[in-house]
Amino acid sequence: MINNYSAKTGSPVTDLETPALLINADLLDANIEKMATFSKSKDINLRPHFKTHKCPTLSHKQIVKGAIGITCAKVSEAEIAVNSGIKEVLIANQLVTTEKIEKLVSLNRHSKVLVAVDSIKNAQDISKAAAKRGLAITVIIERDVGLKRCGTRSLDESLKLAQAIEKLPNLQMAGLMGYEGHTVFLTPVDNKKDQCRRAMETLLETKEVLSKNGFTVDIVSAGGTGTHEITSEYNGITELQVGSYATMDWKYKETGIDFALALSVLSTVISTPEKNLAIIDVGLKAITAEFGMPVFKTPTGASLVSLSEEHGTLQLNSDASKLSVGDKLELYPTHGCTTINLYDTFYVIRNNCLETTWPIVARGAVR
Repeated sequence: MINNYSAKTGSPVTDLETPALLINADLLDANIEKMATFSKSKDINLRPHFKTHKCPTLSHKQIVKGAIGITCAKVSEAEIAVNSGIKEVLIANQLVTTEKIEKLVSLNRHSKVLVAVDSIKNAQDISKAAAKRGLAITVIIERDVGLKRCGTRSLDESLKLAQAIEKLPNLQMAGLMGYEGHTVFLTPVDNKKDQCRRAMETLLETKEVLSKNGFTVDIVSAGGTGTHEITSEYNGITELQVGSYATMDWKYKETGIDFALALSVLSTVISTPEKNLAIIDVGLKAITAEFGMPVFKTPTGASLVSLSEEHGTLQLNSDASKLSVGDKLELYPTHGCTTINLYDTFYVIRNNCLETTWPIVARGAVR
């Protein structure tokens, strides 16, 4: 957890205590508008992923621009979203413990909360809990499309699960989902397109089999920020579970995903112990590096060579060699989702000044 230091509205960004998680308001709004326009042009729904930003304020901005609801990874995220007034949530994950299933059922008294299933036992448990409360729960079947994570592994398994769900009281099957996450960072682009094609063919073939056997498949949910342009080309995909596009990060940007880098981490130079070397107050507890070292927004000539728990070590060249203790620097995270989860607050910046703060209410909501 990184504490929410008090900051005066209208103050320059450089007045903020660091580390601080920044959102550029203009770029964020442009990203949300751009994806909304894209989805309308493709006649496909948006169900943005909450796990990226974990901020109800930001989700409501996405819904205002046309999103049909949101996607969550965990029931604890869904609870926060529902309590913020969001009326439709898809939990794109399996809830298998008694407590989590009870929470799912309870949330459906307040909003429509759909959930993914990939086993008959899980469907039976949800049905039993729903029947006790006299509620109907909407489920979608998760189909593995190559990621080798959750999801049914064959057409026959998918059909048997649908047939089992049909016989269970208090459950309604609305469709399918599948995530082609294994293709997101593939290169060259032709290879990515080919692997996405195979994934979508698997998902749509499953839809066809279910439809031919009398099942209504209203939802076919797939896609993410890294694949949305490819996935949306396949007739039959009804919605996209895009997440990172709103804030963006360096890893997606360097793979050619054309959204603005609205997210950054503000740091302070705390030491310049050697020529061409500087130390900042951002380490692994303030920014993540599983997708590679973060990249400096400013200045040119600074590169991050290592991260320890509380420190970042910079190699300095060109203009960066003039850095002094106390200077403020911005870094682009290579992975926004895991970096955001380290913070309690977005500092919302417009024209290089603090406009407001947004609480990251679901920070740490991993259950």
